[in-house]
Amino acid sequence: MTKLRVHNLAVSIDGFATGEGQSLEAPFGHAGHRLMSWFFPTRAFVEMTGHESESVGAGTRGVDDAFAAATNLGIGAEIMGRNKFGPQRGPWQDESWQGWWGEEPPFHSPVVVLTHHPRPDFSLGETTFLFRDASPVEALAIAVEQAGGLDVRLGGGPTVVREFLAADLVDHLHIVVVPIVLGRGERVWDGLEGLEERFDVEVIASPTGVVHYVFTRRPR
Repeated sequence: MTKLRVHNLAVSIDGFATGEGQSLEAPFGHAGHRLMSWFFPTRAFVEMTGHESESVGAGTRGVDDAFAAATNLGIGAEIMGRNKFGPQRGPWQDESWQGWWGEEPPFHSPVVVLTHHPRPDFSLGETTFLFRDASPVEALAIAVEQAGGLDVRLGGGPTVVREFLAADLVDHLHIVVVPIVLGRGERVWDGLEGLEERFDVEVIASPTGVVHYVFTRRPR
């Protein structure tokens, strides 16, 4: 059975999964790269993006890398919010924008982008972006059809993850608590009181200072 999975959702210790003021120059807003500083050095990220450098080498191994590498295992499609696709708001003024990722996005699968504003679908490398105005239930049905029997990854941002959690559609939730205080931005947990009662929870601390929380949905 197809599962809906969230991986590598980094959250500050005060509950924010992205900073305030997202823009083309600042994809994570005022948080900068601080939320993902544990992720970028990993071997999985280096191999996924080709961002190998002298300082990173072949990438770090260990706990963080193991979690990073699990992101793509058994995934056949992704769902993301419009704000993960790009910084634009309102009607699409510039359809030449094709995402943050360049000519070969790292997804290599269909990606359902949730937006209230219509835009033609397009393919870039091995990734096809499908733009849909859909509820969580509808979006998941579209992604499951596209996934070809594999699982679906819910890529975020935090508003989208919160909506799918509220609809009780998430089977696997990997949260990375990062020891920083953002103070402002987009929160994950608002309106989700008692969420932990639906899940079995495992906790693994990393030497980098982050703590990985794995929520596995109990049988419905």
